[in-house]
Amino acid sequence: MNFSNLLKAVIAFSFLSFQLNAQNETTTGSQLSLKQKNIVAIAALTAQGELQTLKSALNAGLQAGLTINEIKEIMVHLYAYCGFPRSIRGLQTLMEVLDERKAKEIEDELGADASPISDERSKYDRGKANLEELIGRPLNGPQTGYAAFAPTIEVFLKEHLFADIFDRNVLTFADRELVTISVISAIGGAEPMLKSHLAICLNLGLSPQQLNEFLSVIKSTVGKKEAKAAQVVLNEILRSR
Repeated sequence: MNFSNLLKAVIAFSFLSFQLNAQNETTTGSQLSLKQKNIVAIAALTAQGELQTLKSALNAGLQAGLTINEIKEIMVHLYAYCGFPRSIRGLQTLMEVLDERKAKEIEDELGADASPISDERSKYDRGKANLEELIGRPLNGPQTGYAAFAPTIEVFLKEHLFADIFDRNVLTFADRELVTISVISAIGGAEPMLKSHLAICLNLGLSPQQLNEFLSVIKSTVGKKEAKAAQVVLNEILRSR
């Protein structure tokens, strides 16, 4: 067995071990649910482009109760953080998995699609309101940092990411933030953004214990290096609380 095949086998074994351990856990209010753990695994593996291992994660997610539309939504959401190529490859992998499951006569639940938007505010105002809910404070001051330097991207963030995407109710805000921190942790090199989104997770009610569980999933499915880097950021946030 060459090194590449050995590495793939180790990753697959680690992911299987994570699934078996997760299935034996009793979910409480202070723990991530099995569905949430599968959201983390699916998002992180898609972001890394580990498509063969992603197949196992998608099967496990469907078995854990994620609907087809919820998994589609994970893929749609994560493109904003790791790009269309990874998102589309993830969707194509999901299509392959669903075809394989249908061939085995496994019927997966489609699930609800996004509800129509009835809010008549502008997309910018809707996105601003969603972002304020996420961070837990009003955004009334002048733009600073990258938003002042490149105002166009600030508009895109408000109107597209935080309005077009976050207004879709297939996933909760907390689930979307789990997707976000999974992607950022998997791709690495974006610690300031990871810090902001970990803080959002805490504001949305995810506990320090749940975020440490998130890191355990990253370690099991993506790697120790990525988990360690994210742990440093989480520890910094928790020390400052």
